[in-house]
Amino acid sequence: MKAASWPRSLMGQMLLAVAVALLLVQGVGAMLVYRAQAERREAGLLHAAAFRLLSANRDNGDHGRFRHTHGRQISLRVERTAVSPIRAGENSDREAGSELHRILADQDMLAQQVVVLRRDVFADPVASRRAALQLAFFGKRHAALYSEVLVAAVQQNGSRDWLVARVMVPPGEREFVATLIAQTLLLYIVLIGAIALILRRITRPLAALTARLERFAETRSPDGQLASQGPDDVRRLIVAHNAMEARIAALLDEKDVMLGAIGHDLKTPLAALRVRIESVEDDAERARMAATIEDIARSLDDILSLARVGRPSDPLEQSELSALVASVVEEYEDMDEPVALAAMQRIVLPLRATWLRRGLRNLIDNALRYGRCARVSLAREECEAVIRIEDDGPGIAEADIERMMEPFARGEPSRNTGTGGAGLGLTLARAIAEQHGGALTLANRRGPDGTVTGLVAMLKLPLR
Repeated sequence: MKAASWPRSLMGQMLLAVAVALLLVQGVGAMLVYRAQAERREAGLLHAAAFRLLSANRDNGDHGRFRHTHGRQISLRVERTAVSPIRAGENSDREAGSELHRILADQDMLAQQVVVLRRDVFADPVASRRAALQLAFFGKRHAALYSEVLVAAVQQNGSRDWLVARVMVPPGEREFVATLIAQTLLLYIVLIGAIALILRRITRPLAALTARLERFAETRSPDGQLASQGPDDVRRLIVAHNAMEARIAALLDEKDVMLGAIGHDLKTPLAALRVRIESVEDDAERARMAATIEDIARSLDDILSLARVGRPSDPLEQSELSALVASVVEEYEDMDEPVALAAMQRIVLPLRATWLRRGLRNLIDNALRYGRCARVSLAREECEAVIRIEDDGPGIAEADIERMMEPFARGEPSRNTGTGGAGLGLTLARAIAEQHGGALTLANRRGPDGTVTGLVAMLKLPLR
């Protein structure tokens, strides 16, 4: 089954599974009932024919009951004839003939030959005359009820004549099929309706809980929690989720307070140090001290930014992503950095422009630091806007790609700021991508011979 035709919701899949299972069970049951019905009808026809033959055999002294085929008999009474009832092209039903032979033998009527066959009503001379009478008296609707006649003939031991009985075959198949269809429809309406009501009672609070989770993932706000509803299991899930939300929100608030205090307590003495180092007479020493203070301030700023990116205060605004990317590249071009703007497509998205600019700068800085140059492009791929930043560096070992996006992970193990920062650039860029509902991926670029020719950072944003 194609994915497009398979329902994706829990309710749809459950209803489809129940409907298919019910169809299979009803199909197997219908087949078994049909076989039993057919066997019962066949047995009834054979017993009716046997009863007529036995009755005729007991009354064989009354010759008025038996008419030869050349007479004007129009009823379906048993007739005696010297000619076998089987015509050219017809075959006797051996299984039915054996069953009729057994029934007659149980009633002490021994037969040397038994013939049982079905024939169209209008192909049988006796049955056709009766059908013609019915057609004349009752019309087409009543006459069309019987379309077949069962012909049962017996040649007794020591006799050359045949006793021939005819039984009209009732149209039971149409009535059975109509009853089966009505029964199936009733089962579908009752069962599917009941299951749909139960599933709706379960899936409605689950859908509300899913929407609440998505909203909490965006806002991190405990406001608007769900009231417990639905079955007890779902109620317990909602209560547990509300408690978890409250705990997460409290932890985030504590984190913000702590980071705010750290930022205030550290930035103030750093500002004082900047003033004090001006009194250092040695220019080289003063420059080194100023660079150290600047590194500490930059690392502190990255840490505070990483903490705030999960709970942004500025709203999403409709922005032209291509213009934003081009403006960031122009900043580096103005500083004579080897950053080039490649293919671009015009894409408008709801963005937090300040944060996205920072994420792009971090990715371009990494490309310049480790790959000596950066090529930036923007393209629309299916349901995503993809910003690519390519460099010509040595790439990253495949086993280390995921680790490089963890906090404080660096490709160069030393803490030398000349070869790398604090190891928060990629982490912050990934957090900014996730803040917009997207993702950041890294991949090595390889040449025709399979060697690594650089690294590609892809910042993917969903097209909303």
